[in-house]
Amino acid sequence: MSLRVAGVGAGYFSQFHYDSWARMDRARAIAACDRDIAKARATGLKAYADLDAMLAAEAPDLLDIILPPDAHAEAIRTALVHDIPNIICQKPFCRSLDEARAATEAAEAKGTTLIVHENFRFQPWYRAIAEMLAGGLVGELQQVTFRLRPGDGQGPRAYLDRQPYFQTMPRFLIHETGVHWIDVFRFLLGDPLAVYADLRQVNPVLAGEDAGFVLFDHPGGVRALLDGNRCLDHAADNTRRTMGEALIEGLAGTLDLHGDGSVWLRAFGMREAELRLPPDTYAGFGGDCVHHLQRHVVSGLLDGTALENTAQDYLKVIETEQAVYRSAGTGAKIRLHAS
Repeated sequence: MSLRVAGVGAGYFSQFHYDSWARMDRARAIAACDRDIAKARATGLKAYADLDAMLAAEAPDLLDIILPPDAHAEAIRTALVHDIPNIICQKPFCRSLDEARAATEAAEAKGTTLIVHENFRFQPWYRAIAEMLAGGLVGELQQVTFRLRPGDGQGPRAYLDRQPYFQTMPRFLIHETGVHWIDVFRFLLGDPLAVYADLRQVNPVLAGEDAGFVLFDHPGGVRALLDGNRCLDHAADNTRRTMGEALIEGLAGTLDLHGDGSVWLRAFGMREAELRLPPDTYAGFGGDCVHHLQRHVVSGLLDGTALENTAQDYLKVIETEQAVYRSAGTGAKIRLHAS
């Protein structure tokens, strides 16, 4: 069996989605929709300017929503009206927690599988780090630090050539970008128990914040720190490959994620580090994480393997995000309900 896939959205990031579908063995992209019909045609697929029209004509097995968050809820509702059985929706998932919950409940009432396209946990270095942690490579884990340093946020033209809506988002660093590491941290460490945040704006042309610190308390006394500043960079030939650098520290050693996607192990008390994952050589986005996620979804739908980042599960990420903003607004640590 092969899934028939239609995409809505043909902006900058959609190139990675459509490229991935073109490489699938058991899924086939059949159509693309965008209000700018020229962009839809540029995908090389059957093109539509209206989502209703595309879904009525094509009746795909899966709709891939590749739109900004303002358009998510409406696109999901339209897909449900047309009885589309499976949906993947880009992150950030909807505009608010209430909107995300409503979309999730509507999909569940229809029996529709709704997956959030949160792909960073599918980057090869995080899958490898998860295996290393499960194997006890660093001993008793103490803390995880990620320094977000894409270096793409300086000046009056920041983001305008790639994703111009970034400039107008009232919540930016966490809502658009930091959610990736909220999800990565919960993938590696379990759902957080509490958060404390100090956020700020560096580039004045933005509506939202673009720098800050977020401290997460995880089960077992483990802590995670997201240290983010989109105006600063890190040592990498492509600063968007990993978006920064990470340290995963345990009592027996430390894993060090470099900007080239390599992971190094330094045993406690040693000065030299051992290469445990070689540098990434994929020329596209994030170690081909879009393809890894979409292949994971195809396997789940066709083979019945467990699906990660279902909409219901992803609500925990949005709840944590909301707690981060409450903490930044009040200056207080916010406690969460762990699963």
